[in-house]
Order: sequence, then C-alpha cells, then structure tokens
Amino acid sequence: MTPSIASVAIAHERDIVIARRRACEIARQFHFSVRECTRLGAAVSEIARNAFSYAGGGKVDFLLDREAHSLVVRIVDRGPGIAKLDEVLSGRYRSETGLGLGIIGARRLVDDFELSSQAGVGTTVVLKKFLGSTAPRLESLNLAEIVEETAKEPYDVYDEVQKQNQELTHTLAELSQRQDDLTRLNRELEETNRGVVALYAELDERAEHLRQADIMKSRFLSHLSHEFRTPLNGIVGLTRLLLNDRGQHEEAVKQIRYIQRAAEDLTELVDDLLDIAKADAGKLTVHANQFDVSNVFAALRGVFRALAASDSVALIFDEPGSVPILETDESKVSQIVRNFISNALKFTEEGEVRVSTTYDATHDEVVFSVTDTGIGIAPEHRERIFEEFAQIDGPLQRRVKGTGLGLPLCKRLAELLGGRVEVASQVGVGSRFTAYIPRQHGAEALLARAGAGRRKLLVIDDEEISRYLLRSLLTGPHDIVEAPGGKEGLRLVREAKPDMIFLDLTMPDMNGAEVLKRLKADAATSAIPVVVVTAQTLEPDEERELGWGAVAILSKNALSRAAALVVEFSPKITVSARYVQGS
Repeated sequence: MTPSIASVAIAHERDIVIARRRACEIARQFHFSVRECTRLGAAVSEIARNAFSYAGGGKVDFLLDREAHSLVVRIVDRGPGIAKLDEVLSGRYRSETGLGLGIIGARRLVDDFELSSQAGVGTTVVLKKFLGSTAPRLESLNLAEIVEETAKEPYDVYDEVQKQNQELTHTLAELSQRQDDLTRLNRELEETNRGVVALYAELDERAEHLRQADIMKSRFLSHLSHEFRTPLNGIVGLTRLLLNDRGQHEEAVKQIRYIQRAAEDLTELVDDLLDIAKADAGKLTVHANQFDVSNVFAALRGVFRALAASDSVALIFDEPGSVPILETDESKVSQIVRNFISNALKFTEEGEVRVSTTYDATHDEVVFSVTDTGIGIAPEHRERIFEEFAQIDGPLQRRVKGTGLGLPLCKRLAELLGGRVEVASQVGVGSRFTAYIPRQHGAEALLARAGAGRRKLLVIDDEEISRYLLRSLLTGPHDIVEAPGGKEGLRLVREAKPDMIFLDLTMPDMNGAEVLKRLKADAATSAIPVVVVTAQTLEPDEERELGWGAVAILSKNALSRAAALVVEFSPKITVSARYVQGS
C-alpha cells in the first residue's frame, strides 16, 4: 500500500503555486537538499501548469512508496489527452503557445518519470524522487505529522515569489561555484595536456635518436664487415698456399695452421656480423626456389665430414623420408641447420649429433631438428642464447669459444622465412634445436592451406576501404564474402562455410579477439584458419594472446603498399607461437 501525504486540486492558476510549494515542503521533510527541493518543485509546477492549461484542471497527489523508497507525485487530469505524445517525448514537438519542452524538462528534473495519455480520457504523469541516504528511516516516520505539517495553508503568492527568488539565488550560486570548479578543472587539464604533449615530443625525439643510432650501428657493422672480409680472405688464401708448400718445417706448419684457424674464425664472425646487420636494416631478402631436403643434407654432410671426424661424437643424418619439395630460400634453410649442427658439435664431448626432418601437414611446415647428447642448457638460459653475443658461463663454454651470433641469426632467418625456432634441453642430457619452416614462402602459402581449387574467403572488417583493398589484393580463384562487423561475421561463418577467414581486430560491435575466441570455441568453426589483419602495432604479449587461434597476423600497413606484398612478404614471428606478422 502506498500512503498518501497530501493532495492539491488544480482548479485555478494559484493552485499551481500551491502544488509547487507543497512539493518543496514535503521534499524538505524527507531531508532533500535545497537544490533537489527546487528541482522537484519546478517539475511539479510544470506538469500542473500543463494540466491547467490543456485540460482545464486536475489533481496532484503526493505519495510515499515504501517498496521503492521514493517520494511519488502523481498529476492526473481528465482532458483530451496528448495527441502527439511520441513527438513530445522525443523533443520534436513545438507548441503554438510555447516551445513544447515542458514535459521533457520535467522528466530531466526527477529520478523516474512515467506518462500515460488516452484521447478523451485524460493524462496521468508520475514523478519519482528516490530518498537518499540522509533521509529518515521510513519505519521511524510519523506520517500523520508530515500530513499535518504539509496541510497548513500556504503563504500568499508574493511570499511564494520571494521564496522562489531565494531558491533561484541559491541555485545560481551553486551554478556559479560549479562554473568556477569547471574553469579550474579545464585549466588543470590544459596544463596536463601540455605536459603530455611535451612528453610525447620528447619520446618521439628519443625514439628518432634510437632509430638513427640503430641505423648507424647497422651501417657501421656492414662497413666494418666488408673492410675486414678482404684482408681475412687474403690471409686464409696465403695460409693455404703456405700449407701446400711441402718444404715447410713442421713447426712452421703448426704456426701457419694456427694463423689459418684464427683467420677462419674471424671470417665466420664477420659473415655473421654482416648477416645480423642486414637483418637489422631489413636488407635480407628471400630468394625462393624449389629444392629437396636430401640435397641440403648431402651438402651439409660433406661440409661437416672433417669437423665430425671424432671417435667420441658421431654426426648422423636421418633420411628425410616423405618430406615434400620446399619452395623457399634454400641457402637460408641450409644456414640455419648448419649453425644448429656447428653449435651442437661444439658443446657435445661424446655421444652423437643427430639431424632429422619431418613434414607437418596440418601447418604445411617442414620441421628441421638437430639433437645432441651435449652439456644441455639450463631453463633460465634458454631465452638468452638467442640474444646477440650472449655467452653462457661454464667449463666447456670457456674452452669452446664462439661468436655468440649463430643462434640469434638462426632465429632471424627462420622468422624471415615465416617460421620460428624452438629449443628443448636438459642439463647433462642434451639439447634439441628445432626450426619450423613453411613449405612455401609468402602469404600464398596461407591460402594454399585452405585447400586446393576454388576457395571461399570471408573478410570480417568494419572499414569498407580495408575490405576493398584486401579483396583487390586476394587475386586468384577465390570467392570472397564480406562482413562489416564481428556479429555479422559470426553469422556468415556458419552460413557461408569459408575455407579461410581474414579478421580485423578493432570493430565497434565486437572486437576481433572476441570473434576469434568464439570461432575457436565452436566445434563447427574451430578448424577454419583465421588470418588477423590489423593496423595496430602489437606487443609480444598481444601476439601470444592471438597466436593460439590465428594462423597468421598481417599488418594492414604492409598490405596497403602493393599487391606483391601479399604474395611475398617479410614475416615476423614470435618464438613461442607458429604465427606470422607481416612487417
């Protein structure tokens, strides 16, 4: 039951003033602030005036809703109703006698607003103000006293006008204070913005300095490597001539061999430095050609025959078996495996170094593995060994010196080919270095995994230009379906059953990460390859989060340069996941 506090019949214009005054008095009884009392009084006055003006009168009831913990004002009239209610409530209606915004204004002044109107029956408006934490407990209220207090004869009109002026002055003072606070806040924000802009400018300047330093480092290494290579080649050549002279004394031959070995080590260092410099400068290019793994193994077997000629360490090449023909850069694949073998031989005192390869049909990758029975690598050092010039301290490490560039270079080369490297090791047992190399180099390899013949591709992207660009670049026997958002994309996946999905990350209705999550959680769609195409620069953590579900991550900036970059791009891939990001 909703108890009644007071009622005011609206029969004359002065009754509007009485209704407003009653609203303010009752609100004060419930400890509303002056501002909230004024807001409620203004709302009641506006609706009561409408009832008097358009319906010839009505009734205002003040009620207490205990369940909703609110003060309720219900204004009822028996007029003709509101003919254009939708226009009135939307703010589009313009009255001939005013702006037609009285109802909209009243609705903004209260916490809850209900209006019902029927032609020829009348209109009912319900205004609600929720009781705040400072209001007295409802069970402790003496409703009879409140009713008696509010039933007193109100002051005359002049007194009410004076009261309204006081309330208006108080409201204006509050607004002035808020304006001062807003001005102060804007000033603080401007100062903060200036600081942020200055910080960004400084960061940009430092980033440019770092970029220039990196370029200079690469140029220096490249220039130095070239300058070193010529005299080193001359030294190696001269030592060979001297060693071929059979008239040399035994001690002289020994000394010449020392010189030759030192020159060869320096040459290896120079070659690695030059390759690292090229990789940093983005000048390493992929020259894809078709080749057989058996030929690579045969060449490597010949190179390491002399190095592996030890009774304590056996170098074993397993037959490739059913590994298909590769279409990628043969020299770089050979260099990766060669560095793996060289590293394994250095740190294996006895046992074997085994080289093997398999074909992963699911990901269309050829997997090269070099397994040794060497000293092994501690877990805390497995990431460090892929850092340039990193040396792990240990007895054997101190005896066997290396450049510290072989494994980092393997990682760079594998990433360049669209693959990755991994290491598994146990101290005292041995290590296994593995390179995952896509059978085909370039983005077309991704499409090839979707199946032969005519393929159906789904592009999910909210930007029309991006969809058009990708559609233009995806030349070939493809049927392309487009979705302008994540939700529509999920619907089309089930309807179109695509062979591959190209997915944008930033979309207003549902972001790409959520779409990817739902695709992989559904058994009907989890097997469809998804290529993330984004303009964002992803952090390593973000790449790993997407890596579990995406077969590739391509940059929109790279795709927009030329169609050739879709066919043959420079991939960048994280060590922990088998997924590509176009550079």
